[in-house]
Amino acid sequence: MIDALISSKTRIKLLLKFFLNSSTTAYLRSLESEFGESSNGIRIELNRLEDAGLIESSASGNKKIFQANKKHPLFQEIHNILLKHIGLDQIIETVVQRMGDVRKVYLVGDFSRGLDSQIIDLLFIGTFDIGYLANLIEKAEKLIGRKIRYLIYSEQEADNLDWSQYNPAPMLLFGEK
Repeated sequence: MIDALISSKTRIKLLLKFFLNSSTTAYLRSLESEFGESSNGIRIELNRLEDAGLIESSASGNKKIFQANKKHPLFQEIHNILLKHIGLDQIIETVVQRMGDVRKVYLVGDFSRGLDSQIIDLLFIGTFDIGYLANLIEKAEKLIGRKIRYLIYSEQEADNLDWSQYNPAPMLLFGEK
């Protein structure tokens, strides 16, 4: 879907990288190895996004670190479009509406790092009928054409969870901070 709107594959990768999880940061050489593309092509797209005010940069030693500009008026819209592109909006809507006690849902794994993947990793906090959740996940997978891996924690287990194992921090998709 998004490929029809944006012809540059590199720009799509950069938008996914920075706008899915707004806490994601990267520098040119890390993007070069991550995307497997030339630094020149990535640099051109970074400059375009920075000139448009969509991303901002800061210096860290001899590296220029890039991050999404959360204050940009289109930030939330781009974020929502990307969630729709990967189908997360449908997953959350389906699961939260039909499940009982969903407290929070986090995005973890590749997508939380801004990497496109055929697998979506979710972390649920609450009390669930696991069989029913598995059935909903199976339906959601067919709907979006991606596999979904999930972990379920009770609120007590989540309180004792070592969140430092997730880098960057999980992205809250549903629930209060």
